[in-house]
Amino acid sequence: MVCQRVLQAEVKVDGQQAGKIDKGLLVYLSVGKGDSEKDAEFMADKLVNLRIFADEAGKMNRSVLDVGGSILLVSNFTLHGDCRKGRRPGFDAAAEPQLAQQLYEKTIELIAEKGVAVEKGAFGGYMHVTSTNDGPVTFLLDSSRLF
Repeated sequence: MVCQRVLQAEVKVDGQQAGKIDKGLLVYLSVGKGDSEKDAEFMADKLVNLRIFADEAGKMNRSVLDVGGSILLVSNFTLHGDCRKGRRPGFDAAAEPQLAQQLYEKTIELIAEKGVAVEKGAFGGYMHVTSTNDGPVTFLLDSSRLF
């Protein structure tokens, strides 16, 4: 998962707005083979509680929940692309679309249950995403804790 702190972000599908947020997190989510609801729970909890917004002293000490921000969650299976060999990425590590969509939707549901407004893109759709990164502040998150 790629998580960016943003001042604003928007996703369009076929020229139509699918999701838009102001201050908050733009998140690109990819589901891998072997992922389960436990991974969705981990990611939702991490996103809502990750302290990457500044406090009064300018230190990253507040979460998106603390600052009243929103999350724009965009599915992006290409994050599981393996570019180590050859010139074309391999996507063997990405989950099958049915499971990926189920866990993507579950993550959205869990974020909303935690009290954070969440917008989304179109799962499996061709999207245009625009954003204003704040900082820039960008993190890679992995429920397997490989990094």
